[in-house]
Amino acid sequence: MAHALAGGYHGPPQLTVARGFTEWTLDPWMLGLILVLAAAYLAGYYRLRRAGQPWSWARTVNFGLGLAVIAIATLGSFGTYFGVVFFMRSFQTILLLLLAPMFLALGRPLSMFIAVFPRAGQRLDRAIHSPLARCLTFPAITTLTLVAVPFVMYFTNWYTACFHSVTVRELTHLALLAPGFVFFWTLLRVDPVPKAYSYGVSLWITGAEVIGDAFLGLAVIADTNLIGAGYYHALARPWGPSLGTDQILGGGTLWIFGDLVGLPFLVAQLIQFIREDEQEAAEIDAELDAREAARDAARAARKAAAIAAEGQPAKSRPATARSTDAPPAPGTPSALGTPPAPSSTGAPPGSSTPSALEAQPAANASPAPPATDDPDRDDPERPWWESDPRFQERFRQV
Repeated sequence: MAHALAGGYHGPPQLTVARGFTEWTLDPWMLGLILVLAAAYLAGYYRLRRAGQPWSWARTVNFGLGLAVIAIATLGSFGTYFGVVFFMRSFQTILLLLLAPMFLALGRPLSMFIAVFPRAGQRLDRAIHSPLARCLTFPAITTLTLVAVPFVMYFTNWYTACFHSVTVRELTHLALLAPGFVFFWTLLRVDPVPKAYSYGVSLWITGAEVIGDAFLGLAVIADTNLIGAGYYHALARPWGPSLGTDQILGGGTLWIFGDLVGLPFLVAQLIQFIREDEQEAAEIDAELDAREAARDAARAARKAAAIAAEGQPAKSRPATARSTDAPPAPGTPSALGTPPAPSSTGAPPGSSTPSALEAQPAANASPAPPATDDPDRDDPERPWWESDPRFQERFRQV
């Protein structure tokens, strides 16, 4: 970046609408990063295609859009004028912090890495689900980092250090991309995440991020001191808005443009919520169908057991009647005319005792059918969702 010398302004030409679309600059480090990421992603894509594993073209398009946003922010007019016009630096900050990371996360690079390199992917998956990763990706921490990085950059010497050192400039680009990617990765949940928080939490976090963008923009607007005043006075830009107006425009850019970028994120969250809801509904329907089939089988088994129990005594009664009506065998007391001995209970001859009468049906009865774990049999009026562990907390009575 050309700096002001004693003879006057030596920066890029006056910014116009046409130059906003046609002015480009060369940043070899960012260009190399973009080319490496694009080559690695395309190599993984074609490797999965050759292996017969499906990979959605929408993911590839999203990742390509993320790289294109990085190129526009660092190689286009935003990279050309970021050290000359304050509001162009604000546009670059939002592009690198929010827009590019969102599209990169939607490209699912972690899922591609796990699919292309199974062994290394297993180690990556274990690292993702480690306690340290869960702690570092806690929603409050990721949101605070996303808001704190640009806030510290604008209100410390970090802001002007980017204009004097190429190393600081490139590290600043990475420092904006990294927290943005972690933020969208953990909330969109399209890749494996340390912990899947509900979309209710995601909406609250999104609201906090919107408030953070607004706070940063309002803080820049309300600051009575010029940010980077020494640098901009030495630059002596002869065109464009005044330094005070330029800072106000930059603060408004951080506020309004930052909130507008959040709209695609809300749309992406809504799409993911609908997809997960449809998937969960399909799984629940399959489980309900399986439970209903098991209940039907259990009812059929109980019905068959009941029919068998009713048919068993009918077959045993004729044999019992025939044994009692048969004539006495020769040599028995009845055949010789001798009356049978009285029973010990004093009952008349030929009569059965009450215990014998009670024992006979018990002996003829078939065993009861085994109990089943059918919840409808125990309480047929109980709704199925009250017994489902995924919904018990939702419908628990207070």
